Amino acid sequence: MEQPAPPVPRVRPPADYPGCPTTVDLALRAGLSLRAPRWGIVDFLISLLGFVILSVPIVLIGESVDLPLSMIVILGTVVPWIALGGWPLITTWFKGNGPRIDLGLRLTWGDLGWGVLGGFAALIIGGVIAVGLQALIPDLNSAAAEVGEELKADSSIAVMAIFALCIGIGAPIVEELAFRGLGYGALRKRGVPTLWVIVITTVVFSLFHLELTRIPILLASGAILGILRWRTRGLGAPIVAHAVNNLPGAAFLLLG
Repeated sequence: MEQPAPPVPRVRPPADYPGCPTTVDLALRAGLSLRAPRWGIVDFLISLLGFVILSVPIVLIGESVDLPLSMIVILGTVVPWIALGGWPLITTWFKGNGPRIDLGLRLTWGDLGWGVLGGFAALIIGGVIAVGLQALIPDLNSAAAEVGEELKADSSIAVMAIFALCIGIGAPIVEELAFRGLGYGALRKRGVPTLWVIVITTVVFSLFHLELTRIPILLASGAILGILRWRTRGLGAPIVAHAVNNLPGAAFLLLG
């Protein structure tokens, strides 16, 4: 009787898959022994789903116990980051070689230069798109700006400063860990071509913000961030560009 063929073990892509961060190459050149990363698309989805799961209870609990608006906003902003930014850090640490190597989480002078350039490009292109959209939607505004206006009515300058820092610094770091870090890497690890990886992560990034009227602006900025990830093979430049794009709005919330 013919014996059944033994199961074929699943071969995982190596750490230096095509499109991997340059930190992987540097680690291998330094003689480090790297594990084949076991994180992937499922982990990216966990990060996004976890963000939603952690967001809803804060709003419901805040309204039921009559928490101050400032506390609801700050908690509702920061706590979901445990999933969105925390999970990429955790899963790459336990299933790979850590976020610095697996996600390219570092900042060089080159990253800084490309990031500033990309950030200004996103501001200019986004501004041009916004002018066109305002012809169709006169009251065009971002969700963060609308929340900021509500906070100003009954919040201290300290609360406004914390919220501005969340928008200008925190959000760029957390969102890039998820989208241009875990999401981008998971798709490239699967062999998805670079162009499609940029398209997919850009579309998901724009829809994630739940701002239908600003989707064209978010698509433009997301595409620039994806190109920076491809060009620099790391997260430093996308994080800087994202921060440069967000900081003017954050400053206006604080000082306007």
